[in-house]
Amino acid sequence: MWDVPPEYETLLNIIFLAITGGIAYHGIRYRDGDGNTDIVRLLFGCIAATFFFLVLFKDVLGVVKFG
Repeated sequence: MWDVPPEYETLLNIIFLAITGGIAYHGIRYRDGDGNTDIVRLLFGCIAATFFFLVLFKDVLGVVKFG
């Protein structure tokens, strides 16, 4: 998508993992004052977790290949 020099690719992946991991953790673990979950935060938390594991296994670890 972007032309990133190879020396910055790992740093960019780690920053992306930190941000999406934080969003996923907050979205999945969030409870309101009564202890109820919020469906929108849960949805976006699961989407963020999907992207987190996709980038982790494909780009960082190189375990999975698509296509």
